[in-house]
Amino acid sequence: MCPSPVPDGVDRGWIIPIGGGEEKESNPQILKRFVDLCGGDAADIVVLPTASRLVETGERYEALFSGLGAARVTTIDFDTRRDCNEPSRLERIAQASGIFMTGGNQLRLSTIVGGTPVAKLIRVRNAEGVHVAGTSAGASFISEHMIAFGEEGPTAVAGGVRLAPGLGLTNRFIIDQHFRERDRMGRLMTALAYNPFAVGLGLDEDTAAFIGPDNVLEVEGSGGITVLDASAIGFTSMDVVDEGQPVSMLGLVLHQLVAGNTFHLSTRQASAGRLARQKR
Repeated sequence: MCPSPVPDGVDRGWIIPIGGGEEKESNPQILKRFVDLCGGDAADIVVLPTASRLVETGERYEALFSGLGAARVTTIDFDTRRDCNEPSRLERIAQASGIFMTGGNQLRLSTIVGGTPVAKLIRVRNAEGVHVAGTSAGASFISEHMIAFGEEGPTAVAGGVRLAPGLGLTNRFIIDQHFRERDRMGRLMTALAYNPFAVGLGLDEDTAAFIGPDNVLEVEGSGGITVLDASAIGFTSMDVVDEGQPVSMLGLVLHQLVAGNTFHLSTRQASAGRLARQKR
C-alpha cells in the first residue's frame, strides 16, 4: 500500500513513533508535545488501544491526554475486522485532530485493522493534516513495512526477523521499539538487509521521532534513536547464508541521535541541530 496523496495546499500531519515506556507522570514531554500539535486546549484526540488486551489501556490514555489539556478524548477499540466497517466509529475518527495507537502486540493491529476502512481513513486523514502517533506496537505499525517479531541480539542473522504489512503512512522507514532496552540492533539490521531502501529507526524507551511534513525527524525524550542507513551498502551475504547464520553487511551507516538532533529522511543527512549551538 502507498501513503495517501497530500491534497494541494495542505501539509501532511506529523507522524510520531514512540519507543514505548514514555514518561506519563512527572515529565510527560512526548505526550504533551503531541497534544500541543493536535491543538492544545482545542485538541480532539482518538485513542486506538487495539494492540492491547488490557481493558484499562484506552482509559488510561484518555485520562492522560485530558490531564494535559486536550478538549476531547475518545477511545475507540476494534475487536474484529467487522468493527472496522462501523460508520459511527469511522465518523469519530474523521472528526479528530490527532490519532494515537497504544502499545501491545502489533500483529493485533495488522490483522484486525490492516486493509480495512479504518486503515484507509487514517492514511487519508494524515495526508489531510491530522497527526498520528503510536507507542511501542503502535509505533511499529505506522510504516509500510512492519517488524512483526524477531530475535534479540546485536548481530544480523538470516531469518532473525519476520516482516508484515503495516499501516502505510510512509514507506521511508522501518521502526523497532524498546530498542536499547531489549537489544534489538540485530533484528533491525536484518530487516534492512531484506529491504535496503528504507531507513531503520531504533527507538529507545521514552523517546519519540517527531516527523514533520518536510520529512525532517526531530528527537524528543530522554533516550536515543539509532538511525541505520542501508542505502550505501556495497555487499550483503543475506542471499547466500543459511537461516540462523550471521549476515555480512558492508557500507551500513549508523547515527545515534538524542534530543536536539535531527535527521532528514529524504536526503538522509543527520544534523546536530540545536546541540551544535551549545558547543563551546
